[in-house]
Amino acid sequence: MQVTFLGTGTSQGIPMIGCGCEVCRSPDPADKRFRASIVVTQDDGTRVLVDTTPDLRSQALAWDLTRVDAVVYTHSHADHIFGLDELRRFIALRGGGMMTVHGDAHTIAELRRIFAYAFSSPSELGGGVPRLVPEVVSAPFMVGGTEWVPVPILHGRRTILGYRVGGFAYLTDCSHVPDTSWALLEGLEVLVIGALRERAHPTHFSLPEAIEAARRIGARQTLFTHMCHDLGHAATNARLPAGMALAYDGLSVTLPVTLPAASA
Repeated sequence: MQVTFLGTGTSQGIPMIGCGCEVCRSPDPADKRFRASIVVTQDDGTRVLVDTTPDLRSQALAWDLTRVDAVVYTHSHADHIFGLDELRRFIALRGGGMMTVHGDAHTIAELRRIFAYAFSSPSELGGGVPRLVPEVVSAPFMVGGTEWVPVPILHGRRTILGYRVGGFAYLTDCSHVPDTSWALLEGLEVLVIGALRERAHPTHFSLPEAIEAARRIGARQTLFTHMCHDLGHAATNARLPAGMALAYDGLSVTLPVTLPAASA
């Protein structure tokens, strides 16, 4: 299985519009961050996109993503769903038909409200819109030949979903791991978890909180994502504990894992 980071930034991306801070002006490619998303290439060849960010077209062009077989959503905030219309191109590239999108009941309801045309358009519209089949996630489910296990986490007061696939887990936009979810994260090879900034935030783990959670989970490798411009890539990596690093856009990790370098 291969996991590719299409984006590792927070809701406004890096660089932020109109910001002249050191990270936003950084020449380091690892400090350029699209909105957070990954694509998982399963052992059976199925490619699963996690979230459709507003940057999806640019992400696909940057990282040569030409195939998506299904989409799994963590939640329905704008920075995780507003690239949904770009799915029509991936559907066209595979010859048409329907694409299944997975998410919890709240997320599917929001997608159907905001993008009603994608779930109810008549077939004669052809490739003009994405034609999507919604699947509500309430238990482990299969995509192709691979099991995906939903991991409930809190994003502020809202319960959203992280996911576990084999020895890999993805927990973006996390501010708390409920007691019942820790057991779902045992024995991981690779953990990806959100780490917004140094300071506390009401709806996201800070970097110190994410490190504490990662230590409790005990994955062989932890990669942080959904970072804002407070965290410069090289400087932050230089002080992280062993086995932990900031992810960066374009990073690919193959499981069973060979530990990636700490910098781009």
